[in-house]
Amino acid sequence: MKPALVRFYFDADVLGLGKIIASLRPDCTFPGDPGTRLNGRDRPPCQVTDTAVLDTIWIPVVAKAGLAIITRDSAIQRSRELRAVRDARAKMFALSPRDATTKWAQLELLMTRWRDIERKSFDSGPFIVPVSRTGKMRPIDLT
Repeated sequence: MKPALVRFYFDADVLGLGKIIASLRPDCTFPGDPGTRLNGRDRPPCQVTDTAVLDTIWIPVVAKAGLAIITRDSAIQRSRELRAVRDARAKMFALSPRDATTKWAQLELLMTRWRDIERKSFDSGPFIVPVSRTGKMRPIDLT
């Protein structure tokens, strides 16, 4: 079996969405993911084992692994979290809390913008890109 190339990490704020997507794609993981074999690929367990880990702890771990982060954390724009993203050179996509109120709405938003997210995920970090149904995906100022 070939190892999966994991590229996306779904934060605890979108854990249900992360589990759905990880059941379909071997390149996606979430906190507590035990790993699995999917589509001929072995996805290793996630390095973040608990959903209660502080943003300032897990962001550097995930960024060092080269994963793009998908979250819905409206507090991510606080200075402590911004600093963690900036210092770790993380790549983060923040689903609009207004557009992503339920798992279904999160899935709809993610699928609508997936190609944009995937394309932008190849860019160098650090960045936080708000993701909404209608807005342009422009990084927010990290200073």
